[in-house]
Amino acid sequence: MPFDLASVRERLPGRRIDWFSSVSSTMTLAAQAARDHAPNGTVIGADGQVAGIGRHGHSWHSEAEAGLYVSIVLRLPIEASGLPVLMLALGIATQRAISDAAGLAADLRWPNDVLIEENDVAKKCAGILAQLEGRAVVAGIGINVNHIVFPTDIEATATSLRLAGKRDVSREDLLVALTQEIDTCMKILTEDGPRAILELFAQSSSYVNGRRVQVERVEGPVEGVTCGLDESGFLLVRQDSGEVATILAGGVRPA
Repeated sequence: MPFDLASVRERLPGRRIDWFSSVSSTMTLAAQAARDHAPNGTVIGADGQVAGIGRHGHSWHSEAEAGLYVSIVLRLPIEASGLPVLMLALGIATQRAISDAAGLAADLRWPNDVLIEENDVAKKCAGILAQLEGRAVVAGIGINVNHIVFPTDIEATATSLRLAGKRDVSREDLLVALTQEIDTCMKILTEDGPRAILELFAQSSSYVNGRRVQVERVEGPVEGVTCGLDESGFLLVRQDSGEVATILAGGVRPA
């Protein structure tokens, strides 16, 4: 079903929202918008992407009119070192938006995966990417809404709100909820500081404390039990040797 942009603009007055039927990537367009001095909160969205961008150079499956594919320009007093915590804040906002619009309880897997249960198995329904563009941050968020099937390489680990039992979730309602929750989480980050976001993420994720995980890293795998986040937002894993590893990047999975 075509996206009802007018209804979204009516509920988000004064916000710049650019919407397209198909683009290469909303991240690319949002980065250009940031360079062109787009205001804080500008939303670049599309019904479909032919080259959606995920983390670490991976692609994001973007079936036309099946998901919510948006990138948002954020102008915040944040340096590059603050991006990990900002990423966690975006995860919280996405989790809350899914609860608001779909009534589903999602989990957060550090650093940027949003999971929901499909047939009692937790699978990824949303992903988040953030990058600096000059003095702005461009945040890309993809949420699988009405997907029924996925490519074979991700079908075992990906799901959608529809496959999780919510057949009539409005992409328009989801975007409104997402932008409002991002506004709220960015306010918490800037007014209350990174520690408030770290505490919220720890409360919202089953992966932050007491979860036995395996982490695939370029420098070698790590296995152990999670024991919190450091002040920069990186995951801490206590290995069986007692040594605590700080996970800067990598794929975190249940052991």
